[in-house]
Amino acid sequence: MDRWKVVVNDLRFTIVGIQVRQVRKTTAAPTCKLLVQRSQKEDGVNGVTENCFTKYLFPMYPDLARHFFKYLHKTGKCKNKHINLSTFKQQCERIMAMLDDNAIIEAYVRMFTSDSDESIVTPDGLKNLLYISYKLSMDHYPEGPQTCLMINKTLSAVINGCFNKKDTHSVGFVVRWLGEHCHRLIFPVHRYCVHMLATRHRDIEAHVESNGSGAGLELATPVLERGAWHAGSGALLPVSAAWLLAATAPPVYSRPAKPPPAQHTGGGSAAALWLARLVCAVPSHWAPLYASREHGLGANRFLHHTLAYRGPTLVVVAAEEITAVIACPQEWKETHQYWGGPDCALIQLYPTFAVIEQAPKMLYLNTSIRGYPRGLRAGSDPRKPLLCVNDDFDSFTFQGVPYTIQAIEVWGCGDQTSRENQLEVKKWQVREAERQRNVKLSAADWIEHPDRYLLELAGRPQYNTSAS
Repeated sequence: MDRWKVVVNDLRFTIVGIQVRQVRKTTAAPTCKLLVQRSQKEDGVNGVTENCFTKYLFPMYPDLARHFFKYLHKTGKCKNKHINLSTFKQQCERIMAMLDDNAIIEAYVRMFTSDSDESIVTPDGLKNLLYISYKLSMDHYPEGPQTCLMINKTLSAVINGCFNKKDTHSVGFVVRWLGEHCHRLIFPVHRYCVHMLATRHRDIEAHVESNGSGAGLELATPVLERGAWHAGSGALLPVSAAWLLAATAPPVYSRPAKPPPAQHTGGGSAAALWLARLVCAVPSHWAPLYASREHGLGANRFLHHTLAYRGPTLVVVAAEEITAVIACPQEWKETHQYWGGPDCALIQLYPTFAVIEQAPKMLYLNTSIRGYPRGLRAGSDPRKPLLCVNDDFDSFTFQGVPYTIQAIEVWGCGDQTSRENQLEVKKWQVREAERQRNVKLSAADWIEHPDRYLLELAGRPQYNTSAS
């Protein structure tokens, strides 16, 4: 009986997959036809022109529209400046049917290649692509459109990491580098393009003036606590750096919240729900747990604000020359052994962005156990850890180079329950300390108490024993 259940479930998911592929193949047709109609009316051309493509499909992102249209024009091998209906529809359906991660990244990297050589990527071309991804994510920020003054520094760090002072790279190299370090940066652009190709015809048909912002499309941008990155406590992790880390660290750090339960709406609802999950995501909530500039720099301060948080955390360690991030997927603990799951990671954020290492059992924290190294460490090789913070938390070494710590921050990447539970534990600790402080000793207990012996050594051997 269980075997038949497995067969039925496999068949059901196969049918859902077929339905989704059919939806993807047909959803671009209405938009394609309406763009041709607009091009005929406004430009007098029997096809899709770049003018109408930009005006009606991506009005808020003309740079994306220009590169997208150029890519469709080249891959369709068009001889005229416009794209005929059949070619345009075929190329759009090909992009909408993409499911392989590398194929998606390669397609959008090729869109932003050099105008003179489509196999070459320049730093400016990659920076334009990444800026569009950032702009899309910030325009769809759950709390409204956001801006970040540090975006140029953040994008420059990525470009420095990819190009390493070189003028050009091949498409294959850039695709491999993005796939290794921050492949999820490209997916918001793809989700947005698919969403617009599938739904934009509704606005065009209704003649509704729309800004093309893609209402209803939520992208996986982490939600930082309001005001946290505007205040001094969030100086190390501006919103652009959070956007970059969310696309770099394993998904557990930006894991979407559970979607609302699906309502039964008849046939095809499963396929529609599955398709909606591909283009929509409810972002997680990142909360500041510890900031040395606000709470003080020291091991005890770090432990007080970080321990008992039962969720993923990001530890940002900053010096004047460099900023590194330790990604911890579980609750921090003090031990003389290296620990951590496969989602542990060490990332260099500034001035050159790179994922240094991602491996299990690469975290170490010890401030009290004698006979073992003190401080915080990260690296899978205990004999040569990549990052070492000393026990005073005032200096660290990164890949063997010493630095002086300017600031440390810890961000909680779990749900709101993790933060609430941590605060409850802290309240209990305060209550327990007050209770222990107010304990009254009887005369018999005081005779054997070690504090009595210490006072006698200090020169106070006489006590009032009249009560006894």
